[in-house]
Amino acid sequence: MAILMNLITNYFKNLTLIQVNQLTQLEDLYREWNQKINVISRKDIDKIYLNHILHSLSLAKVISFKDNTTLIDVGTGGGFPGIPLAILFPNCKFHLVDSINKKILVVNEVIKSLNLKNVITSSDRVEKLTGKYDFVISRAVTKMAPFKKLIKGKIKKDSFNDLPNGILYLKGGDLSEELKGIPNKQYNIQDFFKEDFFETKKIVYVKY
Repeated sequence: MAILMNLITNYFKNLTLIQVNQLTQLEDLYREWNQKINVISRKDIDKIYLNHILHSLSLAKVISFKDNTTLIDVGTGGGFPGIPLAILFPNCKFHLVDSINKKILVVNEVIKSLNLKNVITSSDRVEKLTGKYDFVISRAVTKMAPFKKLIKGKIKKDSFNDLPNGILYLKGGDLSEELKGIPNKQYNIQDFFKEDFFETKKIVYVKY
């Protein structure tokens, strides 16, 4: 709990008791499931609040999603950034997708344990899905150009958030070559969080 209080509530001061409780449960849930199905690297599990949860929540420093916003988390892995964001935005609707079935099994168990009512999952490739969403979120599944092809036709045209609908992508390092020719806006996460882990981490926003 001390780690959560120091890292999460330091940056997000208006959490409800329910949200604090849900976020507090995440470490034990992932430790338990990680022993059965490895969805987080062994070295990362001790830093889950920094490397995974706070990293996921950085998107909330760029945009505060309005109620009824629909989001699809592509290549969610163990449920990041989708699960922390679903806790933070309980009135938004999240669809967490990963082609690896055992990862979605863990995600489903975490969702059930937290009693999250605003999340659905699919064990499938995103290009096979037919839904449309306000935002596509993801953590460095692939380079942006092929990623844009994967999610083609998945973003709604009509926007009602402060940012127009599009992609919010968590990436790290020098992205100048990868994003050449792709109109985008980049946010340095270290502008929001002071920890060294975020020194080269960015949020890339691509408008649709």
